[in-house]
Amino acid sequence: MYLTIGELYEQTVLKFGNKLALVDRSRNIRWTYNQWNEQVNKLANALSSAGVRKGDRVSTLLFNTYELATVYFATAKIGAILNPINFRLKAEEIAYILKDAAPKIIVFEKALEDEITKVHAQFPNMAFWSIDEPIPSYASSYHEITQLALPANPTSLDLSENDTYAIMYTSGTTGRPKGVMHRHRDMVEQSLICISSIGIKTEDVGLVTAPMFHCAELHCSFLPRVHAGATNVIIHHFDPNKVLEEIKEERITMLFAAPTMWNMLLQEKLDDYDISSLKIGLYGAAPMAPILVNACKERLGIDLVQAYGMTEMGPAITFLGKEEQLTKAGSAGRACFNHEIRIVKPNDNGPSEPEDILPAGEVGEIIVKGPCMMIGYFNREEATEKALYKGWYHSGDLGYVDHDGYLYVADRVDDMVISGGENIYPREVEDYLYEHDGILDVAVLGEPDELWGERVIAIVVKKRQNVTAVELELFCKNSEKLAPYKRPRRYIFVEELPRNASGKIQKFLLREHLHHEEVKKL
Repeated sequence: MYLTIGELYEQTVLKFGNKLALVDRSRNIRWTYNQWNEQVNKLANALSSAGVRKGDRVSTLLFNTYELATVYFATAKIGAILNPINFRLKAEEIAYILKDAAPKIIVFEKALEDEITKVHAQFPNMAFWSIDEPIPSYASSYHEITQLALPANPTSLDLSENDTYAIMYTSGTTGRPKGVMHRHRDMVEQSLICISSIGIKTEDVGLVTAPMFHCAELHCSFLPRVHAGATNVIIHHFDPNKVLEEIKEERITMLFAAPTMWNMLLQEKLDDYDISSLKIGLYGAAPMAPILVNACKERLGIDLVQAYGMTEMGPAITFLGKEEQLTKAGSAGRACFNHEIRIVKPNDNGPSEPEDILPAGEVGEIIVKGPCMMIGYFNREEATEKALYKGWYHSGDLGYVDHDGYLYVADRVDDMVISGGENIYPREVEDYLYEHDGILDVAVLGEPDELWGERVIAIVVKKRQNVTAVELELFCKNSEKLAPYKRPRRYIFVEELPRNASGKIQKFLLREHLHHEEVKKL
């Protein structure tokens, strides 16, 4: 028998009521669990008074705020379904999700008001609540509504561990996002796994800096810390200097960041900050080059823990522990508790067969099953059947396991480059290029080639402005790690790479850009 997320929260309040729970220094918030619970109850009752019932959706378009943290547990208490929307989306993309999810209420902030203003008229039956003044004419004040509500615990509903708790839309690295449905029990299980695998303790102070609408922060960091009775310190959005300042001022002990965020922290003058309290750094959502892992450990003096996964699985399906970062560098770790991973032969004509298991060391599609698996995609039965074929989630990622059972993620099926009949995995080339002291960020992909079918190209963000393609070509040519056929044949220098909120490079956007550039030349 599992708890619901609302019950999980109430148990923490009972055990740790007077302990500091939530800090948002920009909004002058320092709440104990008892104080925060009063606000959660007020919002839960306000939502109920506004007509939100069990199974209704409540969407948010918010950066990291204490209001989002409060909406999270308020919806869980009344059986509403949370739908946190990516704050980087534009009006048309937001409208697509709102049409699909059909929420009763959307909570938003002033920083994102322009996009909401463009779409609100399309949704006359939806209530818009703004957390900031002045309130737009089409919206109501979140704070005025909640202040009038009762602080008592909402009336007990017939909620089950198997009820849907959230619809979280995929980051859309390959096209239109799909709404991933998760149950309460999925996330309670995920929380327990993360507490154990990361080593979260009641006395920890965690920094919420990655986007809370994304499951990597929400489910692997924020919720497990609440579950354990730890403290969450929220900053509005990632800023390297702000992160380092918060670590110093709030004595942060742990945080999650995507590899690109860790890389940005390493570019700062670390000696200007006292970061001695920081003990654990969780990373995931995208691969981290081994050289960057070493740099984090050496310059930040922290233990790193890697999580690999996907929204459909909660997200974490593997962990690489702090003691394994060097001995198994490049690995995503082993399957986490109660999960099973298989590497199977990819099938060009449909979902891969779970019984076509490949031997250790051979690259194939990563499929997985476990207790945190999604119910399915909202309003997408055909896509659900394909993704959950024969009870396994088919990730679309390529990888292999070694003889010790450690998973190595090679790449996405769609990203693999086939040149002269040879399979080339961009991540391997990217990891090597990161070793060059003049590269800050890099994406490797294939482009059409009349002779070889495809050739490898590298799109580079410079760390050192005098870096040239000739220098990088010599670096790869002289490598003992990179076979000649894997070398990039072209280098393109850009100011930044397009990444989604989880830190993954949106290679489909790079391909579109390259295609348009080629068209212009015709």
